[in-house]
Amino acid sequence: MSGPSFHLGPATERDVALILRFIQELGAYEQLADEVTATEEVLRASLFGSQPAAEVVIAYAGEEPAGFAVYFPTFSTFLGRRGLYLEDLFVVPAWRGHGLGRRLLAHVARVAVERGCGRLEWSVLDWNELALRVYRKIGARPMDTWTVQRLTGAALRDLASSA
Repeated sequence: MSGPSFHLGPATERDVALILRFIQELGAYEQLADEVTATEEVLRASLFGSQPAAEVVIAYAGEEPAGFAVYFPTFSTFLGRRGLYLEDLFVVPAWRGHGLGRRLLAHVARVAVERGCGRLEWSVLDWNELALRVYRKIGARPMDTWTVQRLTGAALRDLASSA
């Protein structure tokens, strides 16, 4: 007996509650649940408003939602071309190990190629060995000489007010 078939589809506004659930589950998995402050209202406006900030693809195992990927455009001055940044990729624990994460990655890679992007980038927690093994297998390489920097909250507002 074979398992359910997997299929992917673009998220719609009807999927906002599911997207938030996946974000919360990802936050718990990454031990960052206390940093998840997104709400359905914020996601609805950010993803499906007049200027969508990102795109979401949802993976299904049969009819059951099994994971998602969130990505948005970037630009490389060195390449002179746009790219895609994969913000989140999450597979429900019951469906890990079945190639669904790789399928989500392949989908985003196909979008990048179809749009003429020069690269696809993402971040991964250094302790996430399961993900790191998948990424090495597909040919991704770490950017060891680069360190991600981030401004949020008060630090972001303080810098903005000095402009």
